[in-house]
Amino acid sequence: MKNHLELLSQNLGVDVAKDTLDVAFSTIDMQQQVKVKASRKFANTPAGFKQLQKWLESKRIKDVELRILMEATGIYYEQFAWFLYEREYAVSVVLPTKAKRYLQAIGNKSKNDKIDAKGLARMGLQQRLPLWQPLSKNIYRLRLLTRQLEDFNNQRTAFLNQLHALSHSAYSVKEVEKSLKKMVKELEKGIGQLEKAIEKLIQEDEVLSSKVEKVLSLKGVGLKTIAVLLAETNAFATFEKQGQLVSYSGYDIVENQSGQRSGKTRMSKKGNAHIRRAMHMPALGVVRNHR
Repeated sequence: MKNHLELLSQNLGVDVAKDTLDVAFSTIDMQQQVKVKASRKFANTPAGFKQLQKWLESKRIKDVELRILMEATGIYYEQFAWFLYEREYAVSVVLPTKAKRYLQAIGNKSKNDKIDAKGLARMGLQQRLPLWQPLSKNIYRLRLLTRQLEDFNNQRTAFLNQLHALSHSAYSVKEVEKSLKKMVKELEKGIGQLEKAIEKLIQEDEVLSSKVEKVLSLKGVGLKTIAVLLAETNAFATFEKQGQLVSYSGYDIVENQSGQRSGKTRMSKKGNAHIRRAMHMPALGVVRNHR
C-alpha cells in the first residue's frame, strides 16, 4: 500500500440486498487514483454488521478520512445505516437512480452486486455527498401507520370483490358471505382507527403539520395522500430537486427511440410503489382541475 500520508480518503461502498451486503473498500490518493483494496459479502443481519465492522477496521487506516456509501434500497439499508450511525461512522445514502447514472457514466456495462459495490466506493471517493440523517421517530411511526392503512385497504377491496363475485354466482353460500362481511367490517374498523392515528400524529408534530398545510392547497390532494408522501420521503429531506422525487416515485419517463425508430414512451415505474398508489387518484383529479 502507498504511504498513508499520500492517501486523501477511504470509502466503503455497500450494495444492499434483502439478505446480503456486498462491500468494496477503496482509497484515493493525491493523484486522484482510485484503487479497490478489498471486497467481501456479509449477511444483512445484526451479526453480519458486526463481522463487517471488524473486517473494515482491519482494512482502514486510522488517520485517513473514512466514509461509507450505500443505496437507498427499499427499507433494507436502514438497519445497517442505523448501526453505522450509532457508531459515529460518516455514512451517505444515495437514491438508486443517482447511483445508476454514475455507474453508467464511468462505463460500467456489466451489473452484479460486487461491481455495484465497487462503483459505489468509487462514487463515494470522487463526490462529496451529504451525510445521512436517520428518520425522526414520528416519520417512522407515520410510515408504519400509512403502510398498514394501505394494506388494510387492499384487503378490504379484495374481500369486497369476493362478495361481489359471490352475489353473481349460481349458488350462494351464506357461511362464506357472512365470514367475508365480518372481515370487511373488522377491516373498516381498523382503517378508521389508523386514519385517526395518522391525523393525530400530524397534528401533534409542528414540522409535519406545517408541510401538510402547504400541500393541502393543491386541489384533489387529501391528508392521507400527503401522509404517505411525507412518510416515504422523510418529509422530502432526501431530495434536492423535483426531478429526484419524480424518479424516486417511478414517475420518470423512459424513451425508446434510436435513429428513425420511435418506440413507446412510458413511465419507468421503477421506484417507490407506495407513493404511486397514493398519488394515482389525486393525480387524475389535479389534471382535471388544471384543464
